Amino acid sequence: MTEARAVDKRRVRRAFERAAASYDAAAVLQNEIGRRMLARLELIKLAPATILDAGAGTGGAVPALLARYPGARVVALDLALAMARRAAARRPWWWRRLLDGGSRLAAVCGDIERLPLAAGCADMVWSNLAIQWVEEPQRAFAEMHRVLAPGGLLLFSSFGPDTLKELRAAFRGVDGHTHVHEFTDMHNVGDMLVAGGFADPVMDMEVVTLTYEDARGLMRDLKAIGARNATPGRPGTLGGRKTLAAALRNYESCRRDGRLPATFEVIYGHAWKPRPRVTADGKPVIPIKPAG
Repeated sequence: MTEARAVDKRRVRRAFERAAASYDAAAVLQNEIGRRMLARLELIKLAPATILDAGAGTGGAVPALLARYPGARVVALDLALAMARRAAARRPWWWRRLLDGGSRLAAVCGDIERLPLAAGCADMVWSNLAIQWVEEPQRAFAEMHRVLAPGGLLLFSSFGPDTLKELRAAFRGVDGHTHVHEFTDMHNVGDMLVAGGFADPVMDMEVVTLTYEDARGLMRDLKAIGARNATPGRPGTLGGRKTLAAALRNYESCRRDGRLPATFEVIYGHAWKPRPRVTADGKPVIPIKPAG
């Protein structure tokens, strides 16, 4: 794994802890991708009793998931405690909890790569733009597979290699450090799903371009959502002003119609945890289909 692809998880946690208060106001892209993921559920027949929101952030998807699946309970899990606390605040009002027979939302601080949940406890795992922040995506998928019940669904989004390509190019060559993460290719993510035991993976991708008046605006938004440089090869705490100034000048070459673009390659995927082909005592399961 290259330095630009590796992740310092302690730094990731600290960044999202600090960003919890500013996240919702700046998470325009994250919220839009979440809406597009919800639209994909229209095509999938599923009635989950328990949904794990893996990497829930402040719980932005929780209200929509609870509304879509009235009989479901959502477990909102995030690496940052401050994020999990904000997700917990999205619980229904007390009278709705009473009518529902208890809260339908639980918030947990935990690591996607080491889920503090029992095997087979979830019928659906939802993960919106969180996979790119883990150290080992393969391990994260293995954990999601473990907590899913047989027949359960994994639905997720992540970022692909062209994400922030303008910012990456602007910093290229200005010093010997990494400034922008490298993201995993869609086809490699699909291979990880298969290797992790998932069945029938479906992968696709789209490019979303945001525009800014200047590159500092993009950097402020990234900081506000906690998307800081967490690579081992990042600059030290005393990053040079000359380096930043050079990168800002380089970014200007991308200006079109008075705006600077910021590209995001968004990867979508879903896959199923297959049902066992043998019974608990090791006997093969033979499907019987009606004749005609």
